[in-house]
Amino acid sequence: MSDALKHECGIAVIRLLKPLEFYKKKYGTAFYGVNKMYLMMEKQHNRGQDGAGLASIKLDTKPGERYISRVRSVAQQPIQDIFGQINDRINKEFSEHPEYKDDVALQKKHLPYIGEVLLGHVRYGTFGKNSVESVHPFLRQNNWMHRNLIMAGNFNMTNVKELFGNLIELGQHPKEYTDTITIMEKIGHFLDDAVSKIYKDLKKEGYNKRQASPLIAERLKVSKILKRAAKNWDGGYAMAGLIGHGDSFVLRDPAGIRPAYYYQDDEIVVVASERPVIQTVFDVKFEDIKELDPGHAIITKKSGKVAIKKILEPLERKSCSFERIYFSRGSDAEIYQERKMLGKLLMPKVLEAINNDTKNTVFSYIPNTAETSFYGMVETAEAFINKTKTAAILNGQRSLSAAKVTEILSERARIEKIAIKDVKLRTFITEDSSRDDLVAHVYDVTYGVIKPTDNLVIIDDSIVRGTTLKMSILKMLDRLKPKKIIVVSSAPQIRYPDCYGIDMANLESLVAFRAALALLKDTNKYDIVKNVYDRCVQQKDLDDKDVQNFVKDIYSPFTDQEISDKIAELLSDDSIKAEIKIIFQPVENLHKACPNHLGDWYFTGNYPTAGGNRVVNRAFINFYEGNKERAY
Repeated sequence: MSDALKHECGIAVIRLLKPLEFYKKKYGTAFYGVNKMYLMMEKQHNRGQDGAGLASIKLDTKPGERYISRVRSVAQQPIQDIFGQINDRINKEFSEHPEYKDDVALQKKHLPYIGEVLLGHVRYGTFGKNSVESVHPFLRQNNWMHRNLIMAGNFNMTNVKELFGNLIELGQHPKEYTDTITIMEKIGHFLDDAVSKIYKDLKKEGYNKRQASPLIAERLKVSKILKRAAKNWDGGYAMAGLIGHGDSFVLRDPAGIRPAYYYQDDEIVVVASERPVIQTVFDVKFEDIKELDPGHAIITKKSGKVAIKKILEPLERKSCSFERIYFSRGSDAEIYQERKMLGKLLMPKVLEAINNDTKNTVFSYIPNTAETSFYGMVETAEAFINKTKTAAILNGQRSLSAAKVTEILSERARIEKIAIKDVKLRTFITEDSSRDDLVAHVYDVTYGVIKPTDNLVIIDDSIVRGTTLKMSILKMLDRLKPKKIIVVSSAPQIRYPDCYGIDMANLESLVAFRAALALLKDTNKYDIVKNVYDRCVQQKDLDDKDVQNFVKDIYSPFTDQEISDKIAELLSDDSIKAEIKIIFQPVENLHKACPNHLGDWYFTGNYPTAGGNRVVNRAFINFYEGNKERAY
């Protein structure tokens, strides 16, 4: 994506089902879980590079022994930093205590991070501070083992204000107004309540406090705690948690907005945001990795018993299609085919734009996530060329010479690597003209392969704000002096803000929205803007379920093509000599390519939860009033 977006986040949970001695004997190290967690986090670094954290719990420790370890980092390479810290600490202990090296019991007793339950997290901060205090996992501490709660998630809540208010009504005093703290304190409240009730029951049965402790672990019903805590949540989430005595869980939102996959055998239970991560790290088959159903939680008790429990009634499945287009690892078997199909489905529009002139067209892509869609586009171009070659040979019948046949057969799609993304350039100069010149050089191009008679078709995964396209990519491509530049987006026009974890908090930054406003002015229909604003204001005090998305009316007077053409106009200027055309994926083709992932609210405004309409309502009011606050 030429416009960098930030996104929350990636989670990884590992539960070892055997004693640590088992892994030492079979795999040569009691640090099997830590080593696997490192790989899982590295292979999800695409989901977060602002920070990383790891927490672990040791089972069955004696009083006085540390059983929870946590390390977090916001270093430039946070994953390497936290595991570097872990490695340094362990090597120091081994150096000072050589007797630990082959004694698993001593390692577990004295070394940190060598627990049976591990939770890892990689973070992109969608907004707010990027300090180590903002990095997951978060820890809610208590001297009662059962009341310690560690949490991390890939999520964003649309109704934090309501949830925060609920905590205050419960008598709490939350230390921060953030969705992470709010969610953890909500679960923590019901965890405390459950532990207290179980202890009271045990006391009536004649058990003392010390005898009650292991029985609390057995009787604690994590699913019941989650049902009570998550009752009023509105958002997209995959929420992971560890309880101090060793229970663990991952809960997915009822619309399936955020992804979660799991694998289980007799040695391990593992959950991650990405399926190929589990596949690669544990060398297991695609079909053995399951997707966690929306509204469900995978719960592993301290005993090792694993259960999938329905926590919330599933809604219409709206798993995020943007995950498939951009954020998720392209090595996933399904995502790879979906991205190829997105490219294939665009080819008829591309052929129309170049008048079927493949001889004088060069095909390329914006690195890196558009590469797979590019392959699909080129395969379709090759099929078209093969069809024309077959027709030419058949039409020539026996009059064709061998040389002519060879000439016909030699025609291929012209594929070149045109755009090259350089290392991140820092725009440290604040003066506008200087900064613009620096931004223009974020991308470089390959010279010498484009002729003045050529069309240049270049595919990107999506066009969000259009800033980098305007300030850098189009200007650099125009230096090659093609006749025509056709920018192809494998995603449809992004028209509405997101509120479930991807950093698109306002409307005016979206180039499709700016194009629609420009068209309203051009066609003397700008009074629609005031009308939409008035109707949005009238909804401010309605319950979320009653709020409608009137912002759709900004786009409704125009066809998709009219908006695409206006976007092309907005993103080019007099300095660009080539003709510019922009082609977007139709929404119906997105659904064909990703039939099981219909979360398309960015493109259609059809939000999967009630809170989404409130957010787009607030975003439009903010735009109209010139308010730069976030809509959620």
